[in-house]
Amino acid sequence: MSDTPRSRWLSWTVVAPLVALVVLVLTWGRHIPVWVAVCLAAVLAGAVLAAVHHAEVVAHRVGEPFGSLVLAVAVTIIEVALIVTLMVTGASDTASLARDTVFAAVMITTNGIVGLSLLTGALRYGVALFNPEGTGAALATVATLSALSLVLPRFTTSTPGPRFSGTQLTFAALASLALYGMFVSTQTRRHRDFFLPVTSPVTAVPTTATVAAATSSTTAESGSSAAHDEQHPTAPSARAALFSLGLLLLALVDVVGLAKVESHAIESAVRAVGFPPSFVGVVIALLVLAPETLAAVRAARQERVQISLNLGYGSAMASIGLTIPAIAVASIWLKGPLLLGLGATQLVLLALTVVVSTLTVVPGRATRLQGGIHLVLLAAFVFLAIKP
Repeated sequence: MSDTPRSRWLSWTVVAPLVALVVLVLTWGRHIPVWVAVCLAAVLAGAVLAAVHHAEVVAHRVGEPFGSLVLAVAVTIIEVALIVTLMVTGASDTASLARDTVFAAVMITTNGIVGLSLLTGALRYGVALFNPEGTGAALATVATLSALSLVLPRFTTSTPGPRFSGTQLTFAALASLALYGMFVSTQTRRHRDFFLPVTSPVTAVPTTATVAAATSSTTAESGSSAAHDEQHPTAPSARAALFSLGLLLLALVDVVGLAKVESHAIESAVRAVGFPPSFVGVVIALLVLAPETLAAVRAARQERVQISLNLGYGSAMASIGLTIPAIAVASIWLKGPLLLGLGATQLVLLALTVVVSTLTVVPGRATRLQGGIHLVLLAAFVFLAIKP
């Protein structure tokens, strides 16, 4: 009854991008005091949440696994915009910003999103089930992209320091795009079924107990059907999806603009609490991935852990496969070096994450132990980012 055009326009998901646009116009190009920066942070968070909400609406319209792809690309666009915006400001310690942000995104997605999803699914259903073929392919792509873009620059010798030469950066960017393109083609075309949700199998052999259970379940079928409909609502109309697509684009513009306005405040806040400058990358990754983390946990609660893993590994892939090429292009006019090679501590964390993730993915099922291990790895990453 209340679902009218007026109520739709009064929804927070519509109001938030519009308010963010007004705030962006009022603050663009101005030096803002601390209290305004705090308010801007709240508006920015609202714009990010609204962006991911509308990405979810569009994703629900196009279906899986396209939905996870839409969310991953939308979040990566926000991430790339934030990185480039902060680097264009010319502030100090931005040479390693792209590396720090991309690595933080990889650790947050492969350990944070995946760990929370597995833990949530295992706590709710006993065992979290997923497709090892699709998830394994995603993990292999993430590991290869990470090695090409974040590990090799530490060991190449053409240019001093942990960075690529121009030709090496071009190769890494093209290879990243090629790998990401091949994965998307695999996910959305020939092997699409590898990335669809896996549910608990039903006992195949009918017994007296199962016949009785089936009789009693028939009585409760209408109630469970209603619950299922709540978890999997009908897809939005094409008009509603286009409406959300427009608001998604507006919210992305808001996020980019407000990030530029907030860039100095973010760096100042990190310095004020005594954290190293590299922690700015962690802040950016946490900001853009928090709403997607909530979406993944929600999917895990609905016994759709595969969708959660699609979101986690898909975001990690998009973060590297799209960010590195974008930064490579931006480096044409950006001043200063572009440091991509990881440090020794980061290399150990990445290697441990790949090994543990492989052991998690291979069986196609996980308990709360695996989820807890990934979360401990995330905690180690955050702690060592603060106290390197």
